[in-house]
Amino acid sequence: METRLLGALVELHRRGTMRAVAEATGYGTSAVSAQLAALERDLGVELIERTGRNVRLTAAGRQLVGYAEQILGIAEAARTALRGDTEPSGLLRVGAYASVLSADIVPVVQQLAVSHPGLRLELQEREPTEVMQLLADDRIDLGFVYDFSLVPRFREDGGALRFIRAAPLVLAIPTTRTAPEIIDSPQRLASVADLPWVVNSRGDDDGELVERVCAAAGISPDIAHMVDSLELILEFVAADLGIALVPASVPAREGVNLVPMSNDGPLRRTYAATRPGRQDWPASALVTQQVAAHAAGINGPPR
Repeated sequence: METRLLGALVELHRRGTMRAVAEATGYGTSAVSAQLAALERDLGVELIERTGRNVRLTAAGRQLVGYAEQILGIAEAARTALRGDTEPSGLLRVGAYASVLSADIVPVVQQLAVSHPGLRLELQEREPTEVMQLLADDRIDLGFVYDFSLVPRFREDGGALRFIRAAPLVLAIPTTRTAPEIIDSPQRLASVADLPWVVNSRGDDDGELVERVCAAAGISPDIAHMVDSLELILEFVAADLGIALVPASVPAREGVNLVPMSNDGPLRRTYAATRPGRQDWPASALVTQQVAAHAAGINGPPR
């Protein structure tokens, strides 16, 4: 099985049409079709089936995709290992959520401009689902994503997904409202949880987190507002429009009281992600290491 042919199958799985694969790879649609036909002859099984003008993977095709992604990842890792002493240089495309960009990645980029002038980073502000799609489409090389301990989405796999840190969440409450010193029991949460809530508008995880936290207090939350950034969430809280769960690392803001949760309260977990086999690329490995070190230096040892 040639890796070139396996790559055509994986791209068809990700993109859905021969035309999309051709546009992404630079081959013509007839060439892509010929590559897939050659792979079928190689294996002696049908991998795709036509439905009118469209094609879709057969059960055997879908099964082979899983193996193909592993094989391509191993091949990429081998290439990286052979050039492992290469100085990180060239272009590295990075996608990450806003707060890790401003707190950790931008300072690292500034440091690397001095220590590794041959390395250039292009940055995109994206939510985790967008980051993972951009990686799948090979439109970025390295991503930083997050999930919540009560709403798990990711799991470190020792390769393409690496845990960076876990940060506690606190409850942001307007200073005009009476609040407990700490949210360490369902009763104390219930004393404020009937206020309107403010959550992220670009993903469902924040709303699901609030619902799970409130469920422990027997409350169905009133999710009244959905906004696009952490700074805007805090602005809404300061304006007495609602309350929100935010990372404990957010800077103090006038009009907002940040109330800590109990020691076993919810956490926001950060991960670095690459395409399989690319985690040891010199540039990706360097930036991941530097971001993890910077995060640990600011926030203490990773939890």
